[in-house]
Formats: sequence, C-alpha cells, structure tokens
Amino acid sequence: MAAGVAVAGVAISGTPASLSGDELATYSAVTRSLGGLWLLVQNIDGHFLPYYLFMHFWTLLGDAEWWLRLPSALILGVAAGFLADLGRRLHSTRAGLLGTALFAVLPSVSYHGANARPYAFAAAAAVISAWALHRLVEAPTVRRACWYAVGVALLGCTHLFSVLVLPAQLLAAAWLLPRRELLTRVLPAMAVGCLPMAVLGLVGWGERHAISWIKPHGPDVLLKFPKMVTGSPVLGPVLFALAAAGVVILLRRAADRPLGALLGGWLVFPPVLLLLVSALLTPAYVDRYLFVAAPALALAGGITLAAVHDLFRSGVLIPRLVTWTVVMIAAILGMPEQLDYRQHNGHYDDFPGAVRVVQAKARKRDAILYGQSWLRTGFGYYGGNDLPDDVLRVGTARGKAFEYPERSDVAGALKGRTRVWIVWRGTKQSGLTGSKFPQVEAVRAAGFRLSSAWHSAELPGLTVALFSRTVPNSS
Repeated sequence: MAAGVAVAGVAISGTPASLSGDELATYSAVTRSLGGLWLLVQNIDGHFLPYYLFMHFWTLLGDAEWWLRLPSALILGVAAGFLADLGRRLHSTRAGLLGTALFAVLPSVSYHGANARPYAFAAAAAVISAWALHRLVEAPTVRRACWYAVGVALLGCTHLFSVLVLPAQLLAAAWLLPRRELLTRVLPAMAVGCLPMAVLGLVGWGERHAISWIKPHGPDVLLKFPKMVTGSPVLGPVLFALAAAGVVILLRRAADRPLGALLGGWLVFPPVLLLLVSALLTPAYVDRYLFVAAPALALAGGITLAAVHDLFRSGVLIPRLVTWTVVMIAAILGMPEQLDYRQHNGHYDDFPGAVRVVQAKARKRDAILYGQSWLRTGFGYYGGNDLPDDVLRVGTARGKAFEYPERSDVAGALKGRTRVWIVWRGTKQSGLTGSKFPQVEAVRAAGFRLSSAWHSAELPGLTVALFSRTVPNSS
C-alpha cells in the first residue's frame, strides 16, 4: 500500500500542472548558492531552512517540475508505510490497510504529493513521531526515546505548525505511562526534539512579516476544516464523520482510550490551536498548514471500517466488499478535485499559459513589466530568454527576498517602445481598475492604451495585458 501511494505520487508529480507561486519560491530559494540561500533565510522563510537545504542539494541533479515535486511524492509513500503499521498498533492490520487506502485517495494527498513545498514532509513527520511514541510507550528504553526525539525534531524541521500534533501525543503518553516513565523518558525526548523547533520558531517570529497577508478568522472557519484537510468539500464531511466514529470506537474501551485520545487529539488540536495562535499572536490560519491532520483523519476512518468488518466477521466476502466499497466511494467523491489538480492551472497558477500568450504575439521591440516582481521567476522558468525586454529589472541578484530590484522610472524605461506587456497575479479588473498596480497607471500616463487582456481560468490567477501607443515617446 505504501509503495502504491509513492508510485501514485510519482505519477502525479509528472502532471502538466504549472508550478505555483509558492513552488516558485522554493525554486528561487534552492537554486541559489549556499551563500545566497543563507542571505535569503536571514530575512524571509528562515524556518524553512532545513527543507531548503535538502532541496538545494536535490536540485543539483535537475530542476524540472517533476523532479522538484518528487521528494514530496516519495515522502508520502514513506508516511503511508508508517501509517499502516501505526494502524496495526492502534487497532488491527486491517485498520492500518484501510486507513492507508483512505489516505491514498485523499485529493489533498494528491496535491501535496505533487507540491514542491514541505507540507508532505510535515505530514510524514507527524506519522513517524506518533509511531515512534507508540514504540516508546510499549518499551520505554533509552534507544526508543532517542528515536522519538528524532521524530519530534522532524516535526519542527518540516513546518513549525506541525508541532501542534504534540499535545495529543503528550496526552496519550501521560494516560498510558506511569509518572516516572513519563518524566524520565517521554518528556526529555520531547524536549530534546523540540530544540530545532524552538530555534526555528524564534527565527519565524522575527520574520512573521512574511505571513502578513493572512487574514484573521473566527471560530466559524473550523466548519471548513474537513474540506481543508481532505481537499474536497464533498468527501471532507463524509470522511470526518467516519473518522469521528473511529475515535469513539477507541474511546469506548478503557484499554483503548489513550489511543483514542492520541488519534482524536491529532485530528482536533491542530485546527483549534492554530486558530488560537491566530487570535493571540498573529493571523496564521491557512488550510495547508493543517495537512498534518490528514493521516489521523484517514486512519480513524480506517478503524471505523475495520470495526464494521469485525462486526460482520461471521461472513467472509460481504464484510470485505462493504469496507473496500466505502474506500472506492471515497475515491469517487474526491474525483472532481483529483481531476482539477491535474489541469495546467491545477496549482492555481498557469505560468506556461501566460508565457504562451506573450510569446505568441510578442514583437522584437516589445517590453514586459511585472505587477509583482517575483513573477519573473515563473516567466523565466517557463519562458527562458524567449521573452520581451525586461526593461525595469536592475542587475541579476535576487538578494534578500524573492522580489527583484527594479528601476522606478517606468516612462523612462519605455522610451522608444510602442508596445508593452504587463503581467500581474489577480483578475483583469484588479489591475485595470483602481490603483493596485502602479505599473498600469504609469504605462497609461506614458501614452499607452489597452489593446488586449488574457486571464487564466482560476482565481486569482494570472493576467497578461498588452498596451500599445502609436508614436513612441523618444524625448
């Protein structure tokens, strides 16, 4: 089953979906020199340094879309293997297999398995740390405590908010172990494992301006959690109900209650605590930060299906048909999102489409401007040198951020030009009306008028607009 998840992820990594803006940030970071990467993380995305370092060496072998996404696919295969064994430990081999099967058909797994960002690694670290904790609880040895510390350290090194699963692990350990074992094995291992998280957390707090775009949310956003964690508005509520039943099944038996607390807390604590962080510290509630709860959702659903199978175990064929039919239904319910993720704009940006629009109609003396300077990374990745003149860019260094240095004199940069392309992330209206993009206003002030505009299918999407003027301003 784990191999199947990995193979599926590898296949998905080769889909034609364009790299998203976030994935292009990964590409921009990891294709710099080590010195350039260090300069970047001192100003932004410092908490991603472990992931960026890994990807830096990975991209020494290539930077194609599928290659950038391959690590995420492979690590989810690893996560599936640990999830299957964790299900065996918490309930039964059948629960592990069914939970892994549900995990494999989640649209969010398809998305993050083909996403050059660290969220697949965070989900894998959540599974590995829970698995290591269970082994430690079984036999509280120093060696197993060290392995648990490694699992906790992986959480903090993948994504800061993945550590929101730790309260569930602590609750389960406190329930299962005598106080002496808890104090001498689990808590020290957890404390050591949290050291990288503490360092990266301080770095992230100092760079919190990077998430200033996140808007505050109220408690009502928790109603969207099933959709967020599964990636499907239809499958999400269904699977969440199935998972809730699995947690209840564990909580009903005294011997299994700590395991139910582990699974239930793993599912509930991340969204609730993230909302609390957003309310008390800084807005930080984003759906992809909650992907760490996806394995718990799938495994709890697998426990429910295994319990249904056991309830009718007097038969042989019928229980298997029922449980695996539910898995098939889950796959069907998530199929619209699965297909959507495999479109050119499946990652909500269509850079190849935008580049093709420009290349199809560009002329020799055309210029190109970018509403957000980081869009150059995407156009450079897909368009190479076959693009109009980038008249605002100053130098080649990317410096301390993902943006590029630009000259401010738009009119001066366009002297002698009769046509200019402007690209921005957003709808046509967001750029053509109002003052959101000063480049548009400056181009109009220089005597250019809109000739045509194209927008990709998704929202906010990418807009490519062509402006022209009859007589070039050569003064």
